[in-house]
Amino acid sequence: MTLSPVGETAPWVGLGSLPPPDHVENSLNRRKNQPETPLLSERRHKTKDIRGFKQPTSPTIINRQVSSAEVRIGPMRLTQDPIQVLLIFAKEDSQSDGFWWACDRAGYSCNIARTPESALECFLDKHHEIIVIDHRQTRNFDAEAVCRSIRATNPSEHAVILAVVSQTSGNYEEASVLPLLHAGFNRRFMENSSIIACYNELIQIEHGEVLSQFKLRACNSVFTALDHCHEAIEITSDDHVIQYVNPAFERMMGYHKGELLGKELAELPKSDKNRADLLDTINTCIKKGKEWQGVCYARRKSGDSIQQHVKITPVIGQGGYKNRRKESVDVKSISSRGSDAPSLQNRRYPSMARIHSMTIEAPITKVINIINAAQENSPVTVAEALDRVLEILRTTELYSPQLGTKDEDPHTSDLVGGLMTDGLRRLSGNEYVFTKNVHQSHSHLAMPVTINDVPPSIAQLLDNEESWEFNIFELEAVTHKRPLVYLGLKVFSRFGVCEFLHCSETTLRAWLQVIEANYHSSNAYHNSTHAADVLHATAFFLGKERVKGSLDQLDEVAALIAATVHDVDHPGRTNSFLCNAGSELAVLYNDTAVLESHHTALAFQLTVKDSKCNIFKNIDRNHYRTLRQAIIDMVLATEMTKHFEHVNKFVNSINKPMAAEIDGSDCECSPPGKNFPENQTLIKRMMIKCADVANPCRPLDLCIEWAGRISEEYFAQGGSDKLDATVTPPRVPYSRVYYFLQTDEEKRQGLPVVMPVFDRNTCSIPKSQISFIDYFITDMFDAWDAFAHLPTLMQHLADNYKHWKTLDDLKCKSLRLPSDS
Repeated sequence: MTLSPVGETAPWVGLGSLPPPDHVENSLNRRKNQPETPLLSERRHKTKDIRGFKQPTSPTIINRQVSSAEVRIGPMRLTQDPIQVLLIFAKEDSQSDGFWWACDRAGYSCNIARTPESALECFLDKHHEIIVIDHRQTRNFDAEAVCRSIRATNPSEHAVILAVVSQTSGNYEEASVLPLLHAGFNRRFMENSSIIACYNELIQIEHGEVLSQFKLRACNSVFTALDHCHEAIEITSDDHVIQYVNPAFERMMGYHKGELLGKELAELPKSDKNRADLLDTINTCIKKGKEWQGVCYARRKSGDSIQQHVKITPVIGQGGYKNRRKESVDVKSISSRGSDAPSLQNRRYPSMARIHSMTIEAPITKVINIINAAQENSPVTVAEALDRVLEILRTTELYSPQLGTKDEDPHTSDLVGGLMTDGLRRLSGNEYVFTKNVHQSHSHLAMPVTINDVPPSIAQLLDNEESWEFNIFELEAVTHKRPLVYLGLKVFSRFGVCEFLHCSETTLRAWLQVIEANYHSSNAYHNSTHAADVLHATAFFLGKERVKGSLDQLDEVAALIAATVHDVDHPGRTNSFLCNAGSELAVLYNDTAVLESHHTALAFQLTVKDSKCNIFKNIDRNHYRTLRQAIIDMVLATEMTKHFEHVNKFVNSINKPMAAEIDGSDCECSPPGKNFPENQTLIKRMMIKCADVANPCRPLDLCIEWAGRISEEYFAQGGSDKLDATVTPPRVPYSRVYYFLQTDEEKRQGLPVVMPVFDRNTCSIPKSQISFIDYFITDMFDAWDAFAHLPTLMQHLADNYKHWKTLDDLKCKSLRLPSDS
């Protein structure tokens, strides 16, 4: 879309621009002492009779060389074409000749009109910047009437009209200019046929009124763009009088602009939900000449309070750039009606622009605003230190902890370092080799046709699948290491997944078979039993009242599918290992969330490859895209490098607002996720993260079994030289012993050792468990429990932590005390 002021040829706003209309030929550069080509002579002859236009004769003079000029207005760069002048004289005389040759000398394009009709027609065609009207004689035409007729047109808004009046004799008092101004003239010129006098007058108009009008014409384009902007914008004066609001602002606040323009902000109803120190924080930021942005509440015309992310930008007016750190602007009246405005230091900014959008304020914004406020009256050394703090806060790794803390325990340092990084990225000269081995089906397995065909021994176990005490290892045993299909059929049936996806139970069973077949049964830990365990935990969380009330069915289906596929084709190595080994997958995914990206990509490849197992084949495109995005987002959330970011966002956006709402009322607060997609996303991420690392919250026997399986998996694979399939190493959220064999493999392959302390001969399993619970589990499950209410899990976590702590106090490095084994 291209926007331009109506009836103007410049400026242009938008993705492209069109050339201005072709200028009508004139004779501005023709001088009588220069030979003319036949074509110019012919054109010159023709223009004498067109619409009464005529060219005078004149002696040779030196012309000013004029080309398009560049003009700046704020950040805009404009190109001003040569000035166009319209002379309206009924008859040719020395005065009209004086202006003609003055135009020629100044490099202006000039036309002469002899009648009011031809003058108006010519002006509407050319849109001249300067119009000179002969006001000396009234018998030929009424000059003021001509002026008024031109002023009645839209293009005249940016034209300067000059009245040529007769010289006043000494016997008469000089006439007032008010009648001329009322008629629409801008200036008065006393009759003077000197070319220099006419030239000086025109040059002054060009650099004065014409330049100003040119800039104002550009502002029309800016305001047209603002009117089409989707952000709500309000502009006020230094006295907080509303000067402009765009249509988006009107729609958001429920006012018509006629109800707002000219009013002070303090006259409008204010919301009582804003923090008490908000206005001081804003004022401090504006004093430093900085833009303030953050969340505040505003009251609509209907009386409703709405949350807005607001930017308040001070705009310097006349006087140029000043040292803004010394200046102030009172912004208290923005949200506080009736507050007394303090005196402004130095001078005020002439206007402020507030840009509103309906977004949630990031916690880091609050921190930065508080630090900015603290800097205001701090000593220089403190202010400089805070500047360094702000530089750190502006980096992207805001949520990654500093390693080497927690009593400087090397187990903890290596564990956290291994989980929170993608490896050292050093080239080893060794390439890790993978061989494709993707399983599509298990036709030789005896599988149930429907959930009703499940063998009685399995069905009896599945009757207890809704309990947190459900023993996944017993299901693994009776299903011959195929628990995912059986548990999946039961859980998916309970949540109505087939009905939602419009697929048959046969298709669902085939899909579960294909997914389970692509988990590595040779892995002691990262196999389909772990996937079934995570699916069970996810279903358990979905049954909690507040979780259920925060998510819709699409979210539930996406969560169950994500839990099922979240570790498909997992090889038993970490992302760090793959990146350092230069694996194909690490190269494919640019060393970023390698495993998690592979799990999701392969899951969708397996699903859509065969119609017999394509559970998505009957849903419409929009539902599929939304479902797919939700599944991908949840699986990627299990990647540990952004663990603290996900947890902190959940705490700040879910836990804290919910706690504040509960504290402020006697009733149970409403679910925080409904109608807020961002909150629903945070809840789903937190849910699958907790389900993925729920081992420390399981009953003690199950917790110990999972820890032993992690250890066994990495010991068993420690001597292998190759990894199977397009798989990638494991994420790292469980028992820590599995790093022993990875460390062996790193040494054998000549790769950087990510966690050197995890040596098979010296590492303590209880210490690694304690470190993992302290650093990753406790805070996350505290936050999840505060939302979902999980007292049973928190009790198991406390009991399990006590178990590991007892072993560590006794200097035991194994899973159990020797007497318990």
